[in-house]
Amino acid sequence: MRKIHAAAFVSLDGVIQGPGGVMEDTTGSFASGGWVFGLSDDAVGEEIDRVFGRDYDLLLGRRAYDIFAGYWPLCRPGG
Repeated sequence: MRKIHAAAFVSLDGVIQGPGGVMEDTTGSFASGGWVFGLSDDAVGEEIDRVFGRDYDLLLGRRAYDIFAGYWPLCRPGG
C-alpha cells in the first residue's frame, strides 16, 4: 500500500497558501499572495526539492486544479 505524504506552505502567523503568484488567492482581500518565494532561502529550496524532487501524484482541490489545468496544455510530454 502506498503512503500519503502531505506538504503545506504555512507562515508563522498561520497563513496557508500555495507558492503561486500574487493573484493566486485574493479571498477576503488577501493581498500577500506569492509570499513563499519572497521569504525563502537555500534551506527552504532544499526542502522543496526533497519533497517534490521525486515521482509523486497530486491530489488537488478545485481551485488548485483550475490553476494547474490552465498550464497542462503547455506541458511537453517527457518534461
